[in-house]
Amino acid sequence: MRIYHGSLEVVEHPLILPPQRTLDYGQGFYTTTSERQSKEWVERRMHEKHTSCGYVNIYELDEEKLCELKCLIFEEPNEEWAEFVMANRTRMDFAHDYDIVYGPVANDRVYLQFGLYEAGAISVETLIRELKTYKLVDQYLFHTNKALTALHFVEATKIG
Repeated sequence: MRIYHGSLEVVEHPLILPPQRTLDYGQGFYTTTSERQSKEWVERRMHEKHTSCGYVNIYELDEEKLCELKCLIFEEPNEEWAEFVMANRTRMDFAHDYDIVYGPVANDRVYLQFGLYEAGAISVETLIRELKTYKLVDQYLFHTNKALTALHFVEATKIG
C-alpha cells in the first residue's frame, strides 16, 4: 500500500522527532493514504514558511510487518478515538506504547468541535455525531523506530 508524507524536504529516512506542538496521536512520523491531503499540507506549510517548494514523499507500507507491531486502529470517530486525541492534544504527560496508530485526522477544521467538547459545551456523543458529518481523511502515526521499518521510500514529488 502506498502512503504519503508532506514535508518541505525529501524524507528518504523517516525519524521520530519531538513535536513542536501537541498532535492527534502523539510523537512520531505522520503519513496518510491521501496524496491530496499530503499535497494540501505541503502547500499550507510552504505558505506559512514563505518558501517556494515542498515535497510529497511516497512510501510503500509493508503490511506484512504490521502483524509484528502493536497497533491501535480507529476505523471511524468514536468515543475511544475522541478521548485518545484529546489526551494527546491536551495532556503533556500523556504517553502510549503503540508502534502504530491509525485513524481519522482531527484537523484544525474539526478541532473546533473538540474545543466545544473540552469546554463541556457538547457531549462526546454530539462530538462524534458532528465529526461523522465531515469527510475525514486518515492518518498513520509511526510512533517507534520499530514501526518505521515497515516503511520503504519510493520517491518524492516536488510541489511548487
